[in-house]
Amino acid sequence: MGRLVDSITILVAEDDPDDQLLTREALEENRLSNELFFVNDGVELLDYLYRRNRYADPASSPYPDLILLDLNMPRMDGREALAHIKADPALRRIPVVVLTTSKAEEDVFRSYDLGANSFVIKPVTFERLVAAVRTIAEYWFSIVRLPSHEQ
Repeated sequence: MGRLVDSITILVAEDDPDDQLLTREALEENRLSNELFFVNDGVELLDYLYRRNRYADPASSPYPDLILLDLNMPRMDGREALAHIKADPALRRIPVVVLTTSKAEEDVFRSYDLGANSFVIKPVTFERLVAAVRTIAEYWFSIVRLPSHEQ
C-alpha cells in the first residue's frame, strides 16, 4: 500500500562539503529541510541504511524517503553503492536520484542499468540548483506515491 508523505526524510550521499552546504540551502529554500541527513561516501551510505556503526540508532538515522546520490565519492563511489541498494530487497524500493556533476553518457546509462530512479546533472548556479531541487521534491513527494516503510 502506498502512502502520502507528511514528513520527508532525505539522505544525501555527497563528499564535497561545499556541495553539501549548497544542497542543504537549496532544500531549505524549498522548505524541505525538516529531515535531512548527509553521508560522505558509499560506505557511510550503506552503514546508514543498514544501521551500522555510528548510524545504529534509528532515531538518528531514520529510514529515508529519498536518496540523493553523488557518483564520484571516495572509498565507495555512488555506482557501487547504488548497485548494493538496488540488489537488496529491503532497500531497493527507496527512490535514488543520482545528482552529480558527471555529464558522461556512460554514467547515465550505467546509473539507470543499476536501478537509479532519476539522473540529474547538478546545475552550475545556486538558483538553478534550487529550481532542480524543487522539481525533484515536487515529483517525488507531491506527484508519485511512495511505498510504505513496512516490508
